[in-house]
Amino acid sequence: MLKPIPPKAPALITGGSSGIGLAMAQQLVTEGRPVTITGRDRNKLVEAEALLRSIRPKASVLAIRGDVIEPVDIQRAVSTTVDEFGPLGLAIANAGVARPGHFIDQPIEDHLTQMWTNYFGSLHLARSATPAFGPGGRLVFISSGAALIGIHGYSAYAPSKFAVRGLAEVLRVELAARGISVTVAFPPDTDTPQLTQEAETKPASTKRFTEGSGVFSAEVVARDILAAAMKGQFQVTTGTSVKILMWVQDLLGPYLRWEQRRAIAAEARTKR
Repeated sequence: MLKPIPPKAPALITGGSSGIGLAMAQQLVTEGRPVTITGRDRNKLVEAEALLRSIRPKASVLAIRGDVIEPVDIQRAVSTTVDEFGPLGLAIANAGVARPGHFIDQPIEDHLTQMWTNYFGSLHLARSATPAFGPGGRLVFISSGAALIGIHGYSAYAPSKFAVRGLAEVLRVELAARGISVTVAFPPDTDTPQLTQEAETKPASTKRFTEGSGVFSAEVVARDILAAAMKGQFQVTTGTSVKILMWVQDLLGPYLRWEQRRAIAAEARTKR
């Protein structure tokens, strides 16, 4: 049975100085939970920290500058959070970048940057956070609706988010024995600074394909993600369009996870 997270167990959110990450931090601080946010931009971090501290008197907030592509930065953020607030309750791999464009025109650097930030940044947090969780730990990955279906214009972005989804699928099985719940979110287009930046390079055909799903507020998306994580729900999205894609691609999942649990149990018996 999934254990609840102690109310004072801290949350660590990468990319927490804006967008969905900041919206999640605001909701958690409102609930009285200690929160650490990380980000690369010192000025944005200072502004975000001030906003979070304005929500509640004596709010327990840390803002730590760091880059998710650097494992040492993530380990420092985890260690500092544990030293200050105690074992982790939530670790949310939210930091991400998106730069769409035509595959033939995009430099290889765009592909590498998005893979390093979106996938390896998530991997670094998972590796550092897993040993630091207390009872009922929740590990949350922010993937994308673009990780459910191939979308023209996202040849650099979508593979990195498909990789995040794959990591979440594996850790869902592997970390269950540790009592750690894994949630992966597939947000639709969300009203964030990143979406504004995407529009600068997004091909017109991509805009036409995606605009029918609408744009959701960061607050609504953040609320749905946190609610799913607290329940121990594996997948979450906001809006009907992405939800349909999410359901369709997961039809065989329950049977395959059951087979894996049988294999894990058999392996454990042979080691006794």
